[in-house]
Amino acid sequence: MSDVSLLKGKKILVVDDEPDILAVLEDLLDMCELVKASSFEAAKKHLESENFDIAVLDIMGVDGYGLLEIANRKNIPALMLTAHAFTPDNLVKSIKEGAASYIPKEEITEIAEYLVDILTAKKEGRNPWETWQEKLPASYFERRWGAAWKDNDKDFWDRFKSSLKSRKK
Repeated sequence: MSDVSLLKGKKILVVDDEPDILAVLEDLLDMCELVKASSFEAAKKHLESENFDIAVLDIMGVDGYGLLEIANRKNIPALMLTAHAFTPDNLVKSIKEGAASYIPKEEITEIAEYLVDILTAKKEGRNPWETWQEKLPASYFERRWGAAWKDNDKDFWDRFKSSLKSRKK
């Protein structure tokens, strides 16, 4: 269990086109300084003019990958939070494009722990995907996407797994 007190006072950008998701995030992350945006344009303006400790980006409806590109340029770790884009292809794309985590909206109640894991990994110089993989093991995705979900991109997953092992040494 992560120490969510590490989030106290952190400045976090949360972006989603669904007002109810923004409200839930505001409740769950009440220990943080939250900046909310419901469109790509508003989020882009915040990312380009302010500093954030971390960003939570929806994929669909707000061009989350476009925002991820901006966050990466500013060295802001980003968690991709999604419902409609919860697919193996989007998981791979999130990893390849530099996201620090990728979770389905059904895991939103645990968002503080995922954010702590990302910030802790960054502070310690570790890959944030190591902890993510423990929280959402392959069996979770097998239940959602079937046993062969990694088969379409087997080479990528072999490299990904190998990169996590080599960083632990």
